[in-house]
Amino acid sequence: MAWRDRLKTLWRTIRRPSRTLSLGTLTLGGFVAGVVFWGGFNTALEATNTMTFCTSCHSMENYVYAELQGTIHDTNRSGVRAGCPDCHVPHEWTDKIARKMKASKEVWGWVFGTIDEPEEFAAHRKEMAQREWKRLKANNSLECRNCHSEGAMDITNQAPRAARVHQEWLFAGKATCIDCHKGIAHKLPDMTGVPPGWTDPDLPSPGRPQGPEERYED
Repeated sequence: MAWRDRLKTLWRTIRRPSRTLSLGTLTLGGFVAGVVFWGGFNTALEATNTMTFCTSCHSMENYVYAELQGTIHDTNRSGVRAGCPDCHVPHEWTDKIARKMKASKEVWGWVFGTIDEPEEFAAHRKEMAQREWKRLKANNSLECRNCHSEGAMDITNQAPRAARVHQEWLFAGKATCIDCHKGIAHKLPDMTGVPPGWTDPDLPSPGRPQGPEERYED
């Protein structure tokens, strides 16, 4: 077949030593090509880690980003702002690449308009939230810990309930950040069937704060 002959010809060409270029030229050319490729790849990768990219589709800008605005991660007394990549993309390169590969599936929903309309987004909110909670649970809330360190946490400046829960659950390894801090930056879906991150015998019901004032108080 013609295509097989062409493949064989191409393979022989690749394997054949160069008649006109020296080994040094080929090595230098390969090095330059590698630098150009790596620079272009890394530039494109970092471009996808910007708020501009994250909010480039209306479902993210009008629904998710709108919910983030005004929360403690967007506006606070210290002036430190956490954007989409800070919470949803790991900082380490290998973890970042793995996350990008998984995120490519989410583009499918954007291309086919799965969550274009508010009603559609609301219908899929719990599914999307649970997928992200599961991811953060599996990596021990890695993105949270990029900014929040247990070693630097001064629980004496926390509300009594928060200090107790952190000591008994977080520091003891019984729970991770996302177990209790669901809804810290976005609206919670229907939480029916979702277990609480912790329970407190001093409270009449399982301890998951529901209102924004209670969530941010601790």
